[in-house]
Amino acid sequence: MIIRSAKVQDCHLLSHLAYKSKAYWGYTEDFLQQCIDNLTVTKEYIEKNLVFVMKSDNKIVAFYSFIINEMKLDALFIEPDYIGNGFGRIIWDHLLNKAKELGISESTLDSEPNAEGFYLKMGAKKTGTTPSTMFPDRHLPLMKVKV
Repeated sequence: MIIRSAKVQDCHLLSHLAYKSKAYWGYTEDFLQQCIDNLTVTKEYIEKNLVFVMKSDNKIVAFYSFIINEMKLDALFIEPDYIGNGFGRIIWDHLLNKAKELGISESTLDSEPNAEGFYLKMGAKKTGTTPSTMFPDRHLPLMKVKV
């Protein structure tokens, strides 16, 4: 298993992985289609942000991204077949180490509601909720992580 910086040519694979990972939670196809822009990883996004991918068996199985100027974890997605097998912990530890290297002492994240338990298990604290940018009546758990 290796973790490396994302390359612009990874954008389509990462977009597909984000979609599959979101679908894991049982959302309807209509809901997922409404989220498609937020799940699309563009070449420009990879160039502007800190994006790392985890590979296992020569396949990208997870990725995360950090928006540096906001000190915010923007995305963390895991291939559904790899959820529950320790890959989340491994990529989380990499994320924390990378944040330390960058001098980030704490970060926020808007959690997928179904992933809140994962973030709590990793040591994040829920500080409230934040409105979804896609669905006005939906609120996402707002989490804070001390690095």
